[in-house]
Amino acid sequence: KRDDKEQPAPELDEATRAAVAEAVGLGGIKYADLHHNRESDYVFSWSKMLAKTGDTATYMQYAYARTRGILRRAEGAGMAAGDAPVMLSLPAERQLGLHIARFPEAITAMVNDYRPNLLTSYLFELANSFSSFYDACPVMKEPDAVLRASRLKLVDLTGRVIRKGLELLGITACERM
Repeated sequence: KRDDKEQPAPELDEATRAAVAEAVGLGGIKYADLHHNRESDYVFSWSKMLAKTGDTATYMQYAYARTRGILRRAEGAGMAAGDAPVMLSLPAERQLGLHIARFPEAITAMVNDYRPNLLTSYLFELANSFSSFYDACPVMKEPDAVLRASRLKLVDLTGRVIRKGLELLGITACERM
């Protein structure tokens, strides 16, 4: 049902590519360390740390960059969420909205149990929920302006939560990848 496919990003300049590479590399190492329960065995693996899919920093960084890309395209097309109310009428919208609302709970659990892996799990689930939402709910091609603004708000909120979560883990979120 996804009808607003992402356009290929323009080539990043050398300085931006270097900054993204550093953020991805350092983020991958940090996330891999924080992702595991401190009471479980740990296996060091470059391939797992830098994988583009799965429960990795790269996947989270890409999800964040994707939200920013959608918002840039919307702004370029004269569309914005503004002060639009968030409407959660479809199951994918509701799932994403509820997951965003659980962010404070994830932070509290992480702090109370001294377990950053609880936050990494939350972020991974959020990124997956966002992907499901984006596949099921047209954003840019939604003909109803109020519903489109609501969905843009969900995209923005998702990006903000991912960015803050990564920031709390000491990981840089990239605007473009």
